[in-house]
Amino acid sequence: MTAARDLYWDRSALRAPRSFKGGGERLRRKSGRQTGLSKMYGGRVTDAVTPNQARPSGARQRILDNAYELFSRRGIRAVGVEEVISRAAVAKATLYRHFPSKDDLVLAFLEERERRWTRQFVEAGARERGASAEERLLAIFDVFDDWFQQEDYEGCSFINVLLETGDREHPVGHASAQYLANIRTIVRTLAEEAGLRDPEAFALSWHLLMKGAIVQAAEGDRQAAQRAKAIARLLLDQHR
Repeated sequence: MTAARDLYWDRSALRAPRSFKGGGERLRRKSGRQTGLSKMYGGRVTDAVTPNQARPSGARQRILDNAYELFSRRGIRAVGVEEVISRAAVAKATLYRHFPSKDDLVLAFLEERERRWTRQFVEAGARERGASAEERLLAIFDVFDDWFQQEDYEGCSFINVLLETGDREHPVGHASAQYLANIRTIVRTLAEEAGLRDPEAFALSWHLLMKGAIVQAAEGDRQAAQRAKAIARLLLDQHR
């Protein structure tokens, strides 16, 4: 990825790496705190890789875990590379070796967000709660309802990053839009399993309710998921 297209890289980070003298263990402990999603699911969302599975290098995973925490809470523009390095307790050269640009780190974060949030939190949570395809569709809003009650509710990173970039042609903006499209694919698959009419149009409308609820919850409406669920029942009726 060329420097011209790396919109979010902190150029001050190109200075020679400084050594870390002490405090590394403290930073590692700090970076290990659980997010709202991991607390709700007993650490399953954050620590999804089992000991028997091959893990990335420890430094790379530590960088990604800390970037995940920072980017999901504060967005990608407000977080500089120096803060990621400090939180992860690594040298600059180590970060550059694993993520040559900030765009590369953001793209890895978005991929991780899909794994943790889309697949393991929303999709898995809905399938666990619903006995039928229609029930699983509605259960998405029950999963959201639990999420919206968390004090550290962070909103949808794909929406946030897409709006921050403002450019769907940029790799980061394009990836954000694609991960949102992947959510619609999950909804469309459930609609097909339920035998609903025009599952593609249904998925677009259902996703509109999902995104609207997420934004309204960010405004402080803790009942946004249940309001959206009531409207969702009407949408189901229209597509039966």
